[in-house]
Amino acid sequence: MPTGPAGPSVPRAPLSVPVPVTVVGIGADGWAGLPGGSRAALREADVLIGGPRQLALLPEECAGERVAWPSPLRPAVPGLLAAHAGRRVAVLASGDPMFYGIGRTLSEVLGEILGADALRAGALRVLPHPSSVSYACARLGWPVEDTEVVTLVGRPTELLAAALHDGRRVLVLSAGAATPAEVAALLTGRGYGPSRMHVLEQLGLEQLGLEQLGHEQLGADGEYGPGRERHVEGLAQEWAEPAGDPLNVVAVECRRAPDAPRLGAVPGLPDTAYEHDGQLTKRHVRAATLAALAPAPGELLWDIGGGSGSIAVEWMRTDRSCRAVSVERDPARAERIGRNARALGVPGLRVVTGGAPGALAGLPVPDAVFIGGGLTVPGLLESCWDALPAGGRLVANTVTLESEALLAEWYRRLGGELVRLAVAHAVPVGGFTGWRQAMPVTQWAVTKADSPRAARHPHVPRVPGPPRVSGPPRVSGPPRVSGPPRVSGPPRVSGPQQVPGPPQVPSAGEER
Repeated sequence: MPTGPAGPSVPRAPLSVPVPVTVVGIGADGWAGLPGGSRAALREADVLIGGPRQLALLPEECAGERVAWPSPLRPAVPGLLAAHAGRRVAVLASGDPMFYGIGRTLSEVLGEILGADALRAGALRVLPHPSSVSYACARLGWPVEDTEVVTLVGRPTELLAAALHDGRRVLVLSAGAATPAEVAALLTGRGYGPSRMHVLEQLGLEQLGLEQLGHEQLGADGEYGPGRERHVEGLAQEWAEPAGDPLNVVAVECRRAPDAPRLGAVPGLPDTAYEHDGQLTKRHVRAATLAALAPAPGELLWDIGGGSGSIAVEWMRTDRSCRAVSVERDPARAERIGRNARALGVPGLRVVTGGAPGALAGLPVPDAVFIGGGLTVPGLLESCWDALPAGGRLVANTVTLESEALLAEWYRRLGGELVRLAVAHAVPVGGFTGWRQAMPVTQWAVTKADSPRAARHPHVPRVPGPPRVSGPPRVSGPPRVSGPPRVSGPPRVSGPQQVPGPPQVPSAGEER
């Protein structure tokens, strides 16, 4: 089944679905916090779909049939909607349904079933409620537009690592009561132990009086029970708070420890950021390689010959929607790629253990391909080139003469850009300092059909070795000089006789 940024896509099918489907955002304040339009939609619905906690917030006057979401949710949506075709369906969502909520899933599924025109015509009706992000920023006085948001609902905690920058404010949407402690442990382990954490529970209940709350939200003593809005704070490295309410948001004021490495937001992380066995695209070449690959949001990279995974990791760090598949034939290196991905905040990096081109079969179509090893493997370049759609980019790096000759031949046929990258580092030489030259890297970068030559040559035969050379270039020698200019008679002199100098011979720079 094809996949996309939001997960497996649902094939278009001639299903009958209830139209319109109304999605109602509801907060921790429950029924009391809903405006009149949302209440009316829930009262009038024949079917009420939501999570058990959300359904429990509705009063008895919402008489529709109550249906809890199955798990896994997304594959079940088309069938669930089809089962209630012809009935008025209302779906409950936490806060703003279109912000990491069920609203996105319903929009995508209904769009695939009914088409985009039906969505624009009102097949999906969304009635939002303030999101937990809005509430948290209001409580803390943080501008929403300057606050990074990371959701850990159904996602690994390691995702947070990519958002950690000194002085940055981050809001974490929790998966449950255990999330704050997991966040504190990750912050401490990544060198951000001095960061201040705020855990805000049951946001939205502060403004309500006891008479407005349902019995489910009150304790036996008549006071606010577990559902009371609560704010706990402390340093990540000192966090010892017991697990609280599962409905919480963790706000982080990022502070990096003095001895922690500084990891920037652009490609070219320090080599020390990676666990590796020497198979690592070094920092300066890596930055140049990512510049040539030119990642854009939502794009997919094939990283062939992953090594330590540095190219794929930094591709994914450029934008949270970027995806990558790293193909590595060595099992130990493949496991190392996964560890690097988790440590640097991109646990979604897919690692395929196997040799290319065989291991490429069945992979989703890439937007860009990087080949960091195995260039001379029969069929590898051809397979990667054929897999790219129009506009796709291919970048290949090599340090060997054999692979360089192969890239030169492909460059001759397809164009693009062929460059040599040389980096030297200053090192001690006795009591002085000198340059130590790293091995130069030859890089070929090309965009499919980006030039007339590329369009004319979509398939290039494999070149097994360097181009054949029949011998040294033919040199005819210095320009021939026949001698002094021929004079047919005494020169005509109108004044003192002029004697011509030696014949003019072109310089080396002028010779053709």
